[in-house]
Amino acid sequence: MHSVVLNSMQGVLGVETEVPITMELTNFRMKWKRQFQQDNPAIIDFDCDVFGLRAYDATFALALAVEQVGNASFDFQKRNPSFNSTDLDTFKASQYGPKLVQALSNTTFKGLAGEFSLKDGQLQPSTFKIVNVNGNGVSSVAFWTPENGMVKTLNSTNISVLSTSEKFDLIPIIWPGGLLSVPKGWEIPTNGKRLKIGVPVKVAFTEFVKVAKNLSTNTTDVTGFSIDVFKAALEVLPYDLPFDFIPFAKPDGTSAGTYNDLVYQVYLEEFDAVVGDITITANRSLYVDFTMPYTESGVVMVVPIVDTGSKNAWFFLKPLTWDLWLTTFCFFVYIGFVIWVLEHQINEDFRGPPSHQVGTSFWFSFSTMVFSHKERVVSNLGRFLMIIWVFVVLVLSQSYTANLASLLTAEQLRPTVTDIKDLIRSGDSVGYMKNSFVRELLKEIGFHESKLKAMISMEDCDQALSKGSEKGGITAFVNETPNIKLFLAKYCSKYTMIGPIFKTDGFAFVFPKRSPLVPDISQAMLNVTEREKTMNIENKWFSREGNCQDVSGPRVSSNILGLESFWGLFLIAGVASILALIIFVASFLYKQRHILKHAGVRAMFEIFNEKDLNSHAFKSSPQRNGSAGDQVEVKASPNSNWTESPFSYSNHADKDFAFLDGQETPSTTSHASPDIVPTTELARRYPRNA
Repeated sequence: MHSVVLNSMQGVLGVETEVPITMELTNFRMKWKRQFQQDNPAIIDFDCDVFGLRAYDATFALALAVEQVGNASFDFQKRNPSFNSTDLDTFKASQYGPKLVQALSNTTFKGLAGEFSLKDGQLQPSTFKIVNVNGNGVSSVAFWTPENGMVKTLNSTNISVLSTSEKFDLIPIIWPGGLLSVPKGWEIPTNGKRLKIGVPVKVAFTEFVKVAKNLSTNTTDVTGFSIDVFKAALEVLPYDLPFDFIPFAKPDGTSAGTYNDLVYQVYLEEFDAVVGDITITANRSLYVDFTMPYTESGVVMVVPIVDTGSKNAWFFLKPLTWDLWLTTFCFFVYIGFVIWVLEHQINEDFRGPPSHQVGTSFWFSFSTMVFSHKERVVSNLGRFLMIIWVFVVLVLSQSYTANLASLLTAEQLRPTVTDIKDLIRSGDSVGYMKNSFVRELLKEIGFHESKLKAMISMEDCDQALSKGSEKGGITAFVNETPNIKLFLAKYCSKYTMIGPIFKTDGFAFVFPKRSPLVPDISQAMLNVTEREKTMNIENKWFSREGNCQDVSGPRVSSNILGLESFWGLFLIAGVASILALIIFVASFLYKQRHILKHAGVRAMFEIFNEKDLNSHAFKSSPQRNGSAGDQVEVKASPNSNWTESPFSYSNHADKDFAFLDGQETPSTTSHASPDIVPTTELARRYPRNA
């Protein structure tokens, strides 16, 4: 082959037919070269390949077949042309053709190219040799035989010798580019040069890119999150991509310029690519191409936070929302009214002058908030309602106590600044990371250059923020979102993040314009980000310190409880109270149905305002029917079916009555209050029909 062709094939693997070296083959090649040189004097050093040897063996096999058929005449006869005849039909055919084919199929011998044997008209596979192109020729790697497959050696009779050790201990292969490792496929660049990939030299935020000098080996170690993501993407590529990391640094090891300068080196062809925390911007994209981003986008600012927790006179109202406070108050009043309705006729604790009854109802209801109510509840409906209401109050009080304790014990942190425009109006100083493009963004939105201060490290930024603009520091620090998250992971208790205030596309890798590597590496990065490998890389480099839980905004330690959290409890209490009222009203109207029929609603209210002396509460506690020193004996009148039930307040001011079927209303006792209508008067006003 031509030297140029052979050079482009260095490292290639090939398969060729193994031709055993025999005396016959050696003599044949000598005669062949002599005869070929005489016939073709212009062609020098031409050898007969395996196809020529097989053609010679095929001719020899045909001669053997003819001898086997015999000395019969091989006359050829013309065939009868058909309707759709072709030019092949004009050829003559021998009548001994089938015999010749049969004889040829049974012919076997050892030819120049190896064993000659036909099966179903096909030459049987021979032994193949795996070769590796190196230098000006090829080297043998292994052999393949139909019997044993891949083997390392053949014996003297060209028969493969199979052994487990030989099968897996083949001759080492020299791959394209002189590599001993197996390549993934074609190589970029094709000229065999390794990619020169520039990396930034950083002092702060070295979690993304860190360049360190290894004094023991006199080499440079480049590590970091961006480096690991790039290497993970290369592992997914279907081809090998050799590269070297070259720090963008001066001889003394410091940075050689800004990130814009570093990106511009790709445009100048000083670097083949740049890997690091390079932000995608519009002006940079004019000179280079970016892969897809591998981090969050946006530029944000970090500002100090102040504690605005319990320094408020009305802080105790904060655990609950106003709608929950209002709903709770209304239910306290409502439950007090329902309990008064259920207990008024049968419970001495809920009787007395109107002002006393209103005060008792309110006191009873609101005292359940701290479970200090002392009034008895004697009706079953009242007890049923109180069981549900006490449970509601218990849940509310415990939730309020827990939330209030959380608000009092935890910090209530708020940012000192929420809008970057406020910093421009107030003339405060703003910090940015040295060599970052953020400086130009801040100048574009109106910051004076004297108000912009470059930060070198996270420690410098922390000190400047702690001082503030009044003491020569800064009020806010502006940087890309990934860097700010790293900063807050270290100082989460002092600062918070506001923004994004500028829109960017995140960090990406830089390549020359129209580089074929951009779509391939972008696709590889998609495969990496969709797997758990990216999460493992993030956990490796961005492990949060201390108890920093959330670094994305102001921390509020507790959520204010609203009505939506307790509407189910109020619904249960409301349904229970309404049900109790319906049962009570229905029972009362049923008992007083005769009076309601003849006297009307007003009489019902007057009867409701009287004591129900037939209630078990009064029957079981006769001492409550009068004062402690004025006990009244209850006895039946001999001339009447009425039961005497004299009952009065301590001032003997009101009287009770009861209607029985077929009986008149008896006269009341003396000492009646002029404001109370006697029972005889009620009977006169509302007579019963016979």
